[in-house]
Amino acid sequence: WTYTCINWLRTLPYIRAWHQRYTDHGLTVVGVHTPEFEFERDVDNVRRAARDLRVEYPIAIDSDYTIWTAFENHYWPALYFIGANGHLRGHHFGEGDFERSETTLQRLLTEAGIGDLGDELVSVDGVGIEAGADWESLRSPETYLGYARTSNFASPGGLVGGRNVYTAPSRIGLNEWALSGDWTVDRYAAVLNAADGRIAFRFHARDLHLVMAPAAGVASVRFRVLIDGPPAGPDHGVDVDEQGDGTVIEPRLYPLIRQRGYVT
Repeated sequence: WTYTCINWLRTLPYIRAWHQRYTDHGLTVVGVHTPEFEFERDVDNVRRAARDLRVEYPIAIDSDYTIWTAFENHYWPALYFIGANGHLRGHHFGEGDFERSETTLQRLLTEAGIGDLGDELVSVDGVGIEAGADWESLRSPETYLGYARTSNFASPGGLVGGRNVYTAPSRIGLNEWALSGDWTVDRYAAVLNAADGRIAFRFHARDLHLVMAPAAGVASVRFRVLIDGPPAGPDHGVDVDEQGDGTVIEPRLYPLIRQRGYVT
């Protein structure tokens, strides 16, 4: 896992429920935290996120990717199921298929001699950022704002490393994004240098999130979210009010929009 990953955040309520239900029956859950972004290497950031997200099982800090590499892993989240004899017995990559994962846990515990488990599965109702995705309306992919991994950038001149002033076109296509204002772009992030910068993104989904952090030495940064022109109103995410206002106070994923009605 890594604490800003939306796919892991939507998986977390199931892992939390399995930990609570099966720990007394012999299950041990270990969360291996392998960072995707540089600020996720900071152990204090991981501790704060774990506390805020109610992660109560042990966490192994894997900031040098030792465990990731040993497992030849390529995914957040990735679940690995290890039997009582220490042998790897199964895995699941990505979000979803939770019933099969829990059935695997039950089978391995039964093989280890644990009785009276039954075959009933946990009932999970994720709320807020942990709510399951609305897959039927999801037509937009994850998009990176650094030049190393981005695509579909629409500002004239393209996205280039270093400091530049960008202009967002008046119209962009589905899943295109653009910058306007004074930005410094590195391999994995875009950093706004002055107020009144803007990110434009044309998306089709119930939810929109953005991974953000205040600059070093800056306590907080205000931002505003607009959807199709005006503020999001009742379609705002948990980190935005109905007027579209929010504040970046720590490095994490910020839910900006959750559309309540028909997704257009």
